[in-house]
Amino acid sequence: MSVQVFGHKSPDTDSTGSSIIWAWYLNEIKGISAQARLLGELNTEASFVLNRWSLEKPTILTKLVDNTPVIIVDTNNPAELPENINAADITAIIDHHKLVGGLETKVPIDITVRPLACTATIMYDMMRQDAYQMPEPIKGVTLSCILSDTLGFRSPTTTHYDRDIANKLASDLGIDIPSYASEMFQAKSDISAFSDVELLRMDSKKYEVEHTKFRVSVLETTVPKIVLDRKDSLMASMCDVAAEDDVDQVLLFVIDILRKEATFLVPNSLVKNVAKKSFGVDVSGDTVILPGIMSRKKQIIPNLKL
Repeated sequence: MSVQVFGHKSPDTDSTGSSIIWAWYLNEIKGISAQARLLGELNTEASFVLNRWSLEKPTILTKLVDNTPVIIVDTNNPAELPENINAADITAIIDHHKLVGGLETKVPIDITVRPLACTATIMYDMMRQDAYQMPEPIKGVTLSCILSDTLGFRSPTTTHYDRDIANKLASDLGIDIPSYASEMFQAKSDISAFSDVELLRMDSKKYEVEHTKFRVSVLETTVPKIVLDRKDSLMASMCDVAAEDDVDQVLLFVIDILRKEATFLVPNSLVKNVAKKSFGVDVSGDTVILPGIMSRKKQIIPNLKL
């Protein structure tokens, strides 16, 4: 039975690309049958990347059969995985997020969790000399993952190792990083085809603070006005999403990639209190600017307070 390689629900560039990268590595280098899978529809940036490097979109996994061998990438959070994930045969986890807990395995497994900006960076390092055998499309998607998760090296999660690998891959591919990153972020900023509900779930993670459950959503863009023009309808949709997803509140941060700041939408007194306690800001309207805030993983979730 082929190993199913997948990341989190609402797949972004790193989750999608890392699944493809590791499936390639298992198939072509290790001689292990593997298939990259998705747990949802791609965002516009991930779609752009697959098209740019002529990579086939992985099939969406609609049902995970018990005892299927799986490798989990770019997450270790059961809430972001199939409901029966603990009935699968988890054989490895490769991730760069904090440990959440709740996953169970049938036997001891390989777990690699490193404080790097991108799962694809970890994979490149794990491959060692075998990474030099990457064909151009796999190099291209690896570069894309790093640029996406580092926001073109603007994110505070960026390490010198992420940057060094990206520069090496760009040199191999003849890619100008600023120009290519700009193309990626332009694709990411096109949200015209998505409903408000889809946007709120597009890049989001569940997180609990003092028994209050949040869906923490970020939208990274070079044109924040496009998102903020939909501010009223987005805030109105938060109630529906919260009810359907069994959380108390959706928190939405619109990340301005170029200005290196976030606009936090403040629909009610609960979120106003979150803004004040978490980021030390007073809120007079229904939005607040958070200078320098760009990373959910490093700057948003660790600071959330009530």
